[in-house]
Amino acid sequence: MPLAMAGRIGSTLKTLWAKEPVIVVSVGIAALALVSPLISPYVKYSGMINGATPYTYPVPLRDDGTIPHVPSHPSEGGPALEWLKNL
Repeated sequence: MPLAMAGRIGSTLKTLWAKEPVIVVSVGIAALALVSPLISPYVKYSGMINGATPYTYPVPLRDDGTIPHVPSHPSEGGPALEWLKNL
C-alpha cells in the first residue's frame, strides 16, 4: 500500500511539474519555510535569550537590609549570563 501511494504522489508531482512548475516550486519553498525553524539550532538559543531578557526595565529597589538576594542597584549584577558569552 505505501509503495502504491508513493507512486501516485510521484506521478502527481511529475504531472504538476510538467504543467505548473512555478506553483510546485512555490509550494516547495513554503514547505521548507515551515520546516526549517523546527530543525534550526538557533531556535534553542533564541529561546534561552528571550527567557533571560526581562520584559520591563528593572527599577532599583531601596535596600533596607531585608532582601539580601536583590542587588541595591541594577549595575551590581543579577542573573549570570555567562552562558551567553560562551556561545
